[in-house]
Amino acid sequence: MTDMTRRGLLKSTLVAGATARIAFAKKDKIRIGVTDWNLDRGADPESVPLAARLGFEGVQVSFGQKLIDGKMPADNPETIARYLKLSKDNNIPIDGACVDRLHTDGLKSTKAGQKWVLDSIRLTKDLHTKVLLLPFFGKWALKNREEMDHTGDVLRDLAPEAEKAGVILGLEDTISAEDNVRIMDRARSKNVLVYYDVGNSTNNGFDVVKEIRWLGKDRICQFHFKDNPHFLGDGKIQFAPIIHAIRDIGYSGYANLETDAGKNTLEADMRRNLLYIRDVMAHA
Repeated sequence: MTDMTRRGLLKSTLVAGATARIAFAKKDKIRIGVTDWNLDRGADPESVPLAARLGFEGVQVSFGQKLIDGKMPADNPETIARYLKLSKDNNIPIDGACVDRLHTDGLKSTKAGQKWVLDSIRLTKDLHTKVLLLPFFGKWALKNREEMDHTGDVLRDLAPEAEKAGVILGLEDTISAEDNVRIMDRARSKNVLVYYDVGNSTNNGFDVVKEIRWLGKDRICQFHFKDNPHFLGDGKIQFAPIIHAIRDIGYSGYANLETDAGKNTLEADMRRNLLYIRDVMAHA
């Protein structure tokens, strides 16, 4: 066999292997999307074509924090119509939404937070998607049982609107799986679930694989994958066992990358993380 023949065979083998991994990933029940804020396109419909161009299977959109005429920036019929058009034109779903205004008016202790959630339920339905992330971070993080109980009570009042709209309220926070389930139980609604972020849980000392298996597919609405400030695979989080656990519980849905990216290297950084997680999925 000549060197040229060997090189040709090696090249064809590598190409075939890469093609097989991509095909396998497309058959996977776990879909990989991305958050619009990590694309530096928060509350911006242009996040949709960018996510598609980078190769993601969905995009999670935020409704914006800085109010315009007393409303969240995305709370505008023309903006919603633009999102829907770009989603259709680029053949990429809007896989979920986020009430990022809760970073300013936290749900655990402000009436305004409840209004933003109600408005966001309406907007989520208008975007023809189902998962609405409710963040609890910074001074709005849940720090004790009293705050958790109150949040459960607030969610009990908000849940009927979510149920009517067919929207899932996803809790993303810094507390344990068990504490999240206590809130869910207090909310008394099948539309209040856990939005599981593997980075947040790891950084707060929880056993991610154990928690995912304990929660099961019926109590998790969606995932965030990240290991910031590192690229996926360069930090402390091992993603292969996580993928195994997610598949084992029978989860079918989106895991959105919430990975850091440099302002001048955003597209390259996002592609690197996307290729890494797809490779893990292909080999797990």
